[in-house]
Amino acid sequence: MDLGLKGKTAIVTGASRGIGKAIAIGLADEGCNLVICARGEETLGEAADEMRGRGVAVEAIAMDASAADAGDRLAAAATDAFGGVDVLVNNIGGNRRGQFADLSDDDWNDLVDLNFLSHVRASRAVIPAMKTAGGGVILFVSSIFGREAGGTGLALYNTTKSALISVAKIMALELAGDGIRVNSIAPGSVRHPGGSWDKRCIEDPEGMAKFVEANLPIGRFGKAEEVANVIAFLASDRASLVT
Repeated sequence: MDLGLKGKTAIVTGASRGIGKAIAIGLADEGCNLVICARGEETLGEAADEMRGRGVAVEAIAMDASAADAGDRLAAAATDAFGGVDVLVNNIGGNRRGQFADLSDDDWNDLVDLNFLSHVRASRAVIPAMKTAGGGVILFVSSIFGREAGGTGLALYNTTKSALISVAKIMALELAGDGIRVNSIAPGSVRHPGGSWDKRCIEDPEGMAKFVEANLPIGRFGKAEEVANVIAFLASDRASLVT
């Protein structure tokens, strides 16, 4: 199926590895030019080269996506290189485990900045160009733990991922008249090289086999590429009614 994304411009944050890299590669396979970012310059450069191998142009920016000016820098890079931005995929995120009573203000500020405000800033920065162009797509990669209780020690993660789902709903209402569709995606347990589930599977294969049997009805972990497929669909006009 041709998703009609060829020649469009997408920003993907946290695109040097894992789900973010898979998303960027999936969009590149559909013909999207890309602006990608991550903290590690070497890993980001390798990922960018892999995406360029799909025949698209890629601007790779080594940066801290939680910085106050990060959203403006990404939007400016897309405008300078490609004349605007059609799709923003807010993917950057992390985790810091700890019992609620032990979490400090610094812990909360760090994770809210990384998992939530970085998405808010990037979204705010691309809206003017999308309005001028007559539309666009803004996507947030949340988590199933933004919809369900993830368990003890996950107050920071759950709260920030829930916030993404909530803000997407309000943005979708406010921006619908400008032709901008907004959606959140809540992946379940996804295994990719170097990810937390991958590490657990390597360290405790028997225990993880029991976890899969008890918790994952399809009998396996999800793949990053499967999340990327959903993102590519939602980024395209094939999903024109989905917001």
